[in-house]
Amino acid sequence: MVTTSVSLTEIARNTQTAARQLATLSTDERNAAIEAIAQALASATPEILTANEADCQAAQQEDISQALYARLKLGATKLKAGIEGVRDVKKLSDPVGTVQIHRELDTDLVLKRITCPLGVLGVIFEARPDALIQITSLAIKSGNGVILKAGKEATKTCQALVSIIHKALAQTKVNPDVVQLLTTREEIRALLDLDEYVDLIIPRGSNAFVRYIQNNTKIPVLGHADGICHLYIDRSANLEKAISITVDSKTQYPAACNAIETLLVHQDIASEFLPLVAEALKAKQVELRGDAMTQELIQVSAATEEDWSTEYSDLILSIRIVESLEDAIAHINTYGSKHTEAIVTEDTQAAEIFCSQVDAAGIFQNCSTRFADGFRYGFGAEVGISTQKMPPRGPVGLEGLVTYKYQLIGDGHLVVTYAGDDAKPFTHKDLG
Repeated sequence: MVTTSVSLTEIARNTQTAARQLATLSTDERNAAIEAIAQALASATPEILTANEADCQAAQQEDISQALYARLKLGATKLKAGIEGVRDVKKLSDPVGTVQIHRELDTDLVLKRITCPLGVLGVIFEARPDALIQITSLAIKSGNGVILKAGKEATKTCQALVSIIHKALAQTKVNPDVVQLLTTREEIRALLDLDEYVDLIIPRGSNAFVRYIQNNTKIPVLGHADGICHLYIDRSANLEKAISITVDSKTQYPAACNAIETLLVHQDIASEFLPLVAEALKAKQVELRGDAMTQELIQVSAATEEDWSTEYSDLILSIRIVESLEDAIAHINTYGSKHTEAIVTEDTQAAEIFCSQVDAAGIFQNCSTRFADGFRYGFGAEVGISTQKMPPRGPVGLEGLVTYKYQLIGDGHLVVTYAGDDAKPFTHKDLG
């Protein structure tokens, strides 16, 4: 954990050293450290929940938003799920040391491409203490060090978690310096200047915050800004499915970035579907806003242009009636944040068109957008969700935390042998 007597540069240097040591450990040794963390967190559950309750009480006095409070609140159930997630990460295949290419260039000249850790991750996230648990387990499994900065609202909880994690790691072969926690806003700006020690920044927060990070560092940045997700109800949708998927996508956890913010409905089924779905949503206390056509069919307040590009992270949903599948796709590609988009339809061709033409990291058919999650994908957990075009894209688990290096082993081979008029040809034979 960070102390005021140690400079941030020294902290980063220590994390880098610890990460290099971690990268040399075996799969079993890293897994043993992950299990030690899971056991320590389970044993310290009362301590963690007490710290979280203190954070929650302080946050209520600050009058934070309901969405932020929902993320901050840990609770026994969420903590237990987080610990189960740690053990799920332990069960995953080791992403380090995988030979991706094994190729003979010539006799006794063999090329390998082998996966390896990135190094040190700088992860800046909102007031979500369970994210700290996920990120730490993924970092250790993938052989990376991690410097964490949580939202100020979660400071006490995160300090308790990192203290417990450090004590657990001290009983293993993993140097506790591999996990560090920053606690002040000023340290964020300083962290962005540490390109000598930090290999990847992962910001999780508002659009403005992510843009700030991207514009103020030389370190590569992975992440997403807004989570403006849509659900399109096609004219051939099964209405019973459509209603349940809509309700789940909006209300199961409205503060999540994969909850829908806009519902698009084909005009051919709007008069039948909207009264039914409105009743189901209002039963869940969802505030509905709609375009002019929607207002003619159900009682809702008017949606404005701003609503189409707003991430509510709350029990608010905007509704728009569209004339066609093409109009729905155009709306999504105009206002969406390239996070997760879904269609409800029984028309296979419509689904194929939607999936091929919508630009997003996740395209779903006949299921809730809330499935867009590293844990639910079987990644064990995630460090974040990336909406950029270059990989990794979508929920980023272990595979997004490793890179690769090329290893070439020869026996006195020289390039001159393979150049000129009498150049020897390469064999370029894959060895499997």
